[in-house]
Amino acid sequence: MTLHRSWDTPAWEAPPLAPAVGPFARREFLRVMWEHRRGPGDELVFAESPEGLVPLVARDGLVGFVGEADLTDYHSPLGSDPRPALAEAVAGIGGTWVLDSIPAEVVDAVVEGLEGGGANVEVADDTVTAVVPLPDTFDDYLASIGKKQRHELRRKRRRYLEEVGEMLHEAHHDAGWAFVEFVRLHRLASGPKGSFMTVEMEALFRSLVVLEGWRIDLLRVPGTERAAAAIFGYADADGYFLYNSAYDPGLAAASPGWVLLGSMIERAIREGRPRFDFLKGDEEYKFRLGAEERRLCKVRARR
Repeated sequence: MTLHRSWDTPAWEAPPLAPAVGPFARREFLRVMWEHRRGPGDELVFAESPEGLVPLVARDGLVGFVGEADLTDYHSPLGSDPRPALAEAVAGIGGTWVLDSIPAEVVDAVVEGLEGGGANVEVADDTVTAVVPLPDTFDDYLASIGKKQRHELRRKRRRYLEEVGEMLHEAHHDAGWAFVEFVRLHRLASGPKGSFMTVEMEALFRSLVVLEGWRIDLLRVPGTERAAAAIFGYADADGYFLYNSAYDPGLAAASPGWVLLGSMIERAIREGRPRFDFLKGDEEYKFRLGAEERRLCKVRARR
C-alpha cells in the first residue's frame, strides 16, 4: 500500500466500488473540485493498494474524501476492495475521519477497512439521492407515475406550447451560448439559488462542461437566443445524472422547468439510459416523477 499525491496513477482506471455513481468518483471530476475548491492547508492523500484507490484530503487532523459534500453527490473508493488501502491509511494518517455521501450498499467495506486500521467507527444516515428507474418507452414511464402526474406533465407541456411556442429541446457540450444562458438563468433566481452562481462557481462549472459526458440541455425560446430553462448534467452507460438546473422566472407561468424535466426523461429513455438520477435531495417533486430513495451514509472514525 502507498500514500501519494499523484493524479497519474493507473489505479484511477479502476471502476468505482459503488455502482451507478456517475462522474463523482472519477479523476476528472475530483480534479476539477480540487483545483477550484481546495482550501488553505488542504493536502491530497491518495491511499492505494493493488485492490483499490481511495482519494482523500487532509487538513488540521481532519480527513475526508476529495470533493465537498455540497458539490459531490456520491463518494466511493475505486477498485474491488478498498479495505487494505483504508486500513493502512487510517493507521498512517490518524486523526478524525468524516467520510460522507457513501452509498449504503458499499458502506460496510469502508467500515471494515477503517476498523482494520484500528479506528473506532460510527455510521449514520447521511442524505438520500432520488433515482428514477427507466422503462423501455416513455409511454411505459407515463403509465408508471399514475394518472394524476401523467395528466400534470401533459397539461404543463400544452400550456408551454400555448404561451412560449414550439418546444425546442437542445443539448450542448461546450462552454458556448448554452453555458452563458445557464449561468444567466441561475442568476435570475431569487434567494440562495440566485447567489450560488458566483464568479468562482461559474469557473468550476465551465471546467466541468467541457469534460466527456457533461452537457447542458435547454429549451430555446423560439426565434430568440434565449433559453426558457436549462439543465446541467452528466450521462454515461449507467444513466443520466441531473447536477443543476435553472429557469427564467419571467416564464414561470409556463412551467419551463417542468417541461424540460419531462423532455429530459423522455430523451434519457430514448438514449437507452437505465435510470434518471436527480442526485441529492428529497424534494417532493422528484418522487412525484417516479423517483425512489437511494440511501447514503456518513462514516466517522478516529484512531
